[in-house]
Amino acid sequence: MKKILYTGIAVMLAAACGTQDDMDAQGRFEAKETVVSSEATGRILCFDVEEGEVIDKGTAVGAIDSMQLHLQRKQLKAQLSALLQSRPDIKAQAASLKEQIEKQKSERTRLENMLKEGAATQKQMDDINAQIRILESQLAATLSTLDKSTSTINGNVAALEAQIEALDDLIAKCRIVSPAKGTIMVKYAEAGEVTAAGRPLMKIADMNDIFLRAYFTSDQLARIKTGDTVDVTADFGAEQRYHYKGCIRWISSESEFTPKSIQTKDSRANLVYAVKIAVRNDGRLKTGLTGEVRLRDESR
Repeated sequence: MKKILYTGIAVMLAAACGTQDDMDAQGRFEAKETVVSSEATGRILCFDVEEGEVIDKGTAVGAIDSMQLHLQRKQLKAQLSALLQSRPDIKAQAASLKEQIEKQKSERTRLENMLKEGAATQKQMDDINAQIRILESQLAATLSTLDKSTSTINGNVAALEAQIEALDDLIAKCRIVSPAKGTIMVKYAEAGEVTAAGRPLMKIADMNDIFLRAYFTSDQLARIKTGDTVDVTADFGAEQRYHYKGCIRWISSESEFTPKSIQTKDSRANLVYAVKIAVRNDGRLKTGLTGEVRLRDESR
């Protein structure tokens, strides 16, 4: 009986050692995560998402109070309207002087004919020429003043329009929108709370774009390169292990101390290199799961 028991224990230890020896690297599954932060300050009016929910890119999931911004915008629009109405009508204000100049020029033509016939004097001609020059100077001064006034108003209009555009941007940022498609991993805020610009609201992970961050010793680096295909085993515990095909996407150029939760093929190795291995998720894989890597024959 004792012999059978010892034999069974020996077989189990051999299997365990065989599994350890067969493993080339170990790591944990990770996903591309995006922390969505608030872009505005105010009370959260609604935030209709739950952890574990899958949302698409561009989906509006909440809103922050923007009433004060809308009131500021309304005030600026009123100022803009009043400013536009104060813009001078250059054509109308210059029309009177232009009409007087044309009248004097017509009178000058009449005097020129009378002067030829001796019915008018040179002084009368000089006086009307002087009057025309005075009117033309007045017209030029008026046009210059009106142009300057219009230019100033146009500048103020542009400034107000820029302020309105800035408010429109702030109002748009009061909408909480998902920047990417993914699963909501953590929800940091709730409706009714007051948030501030930059405060995290939720964390999204793209569970389709999942990868295993495994750690290799320096002597293993010569046998791997980006693009290599490897075998990945996900350990769900309680002898639940699923196998996947992985592809090496990235190899760190700097070594680091072996993480405490990671085992390596060489237990004496203190320094390891992180390697990202892309794995196609069949729906089972979750972040934080332990995974093992076995190099294929062409990589050994």
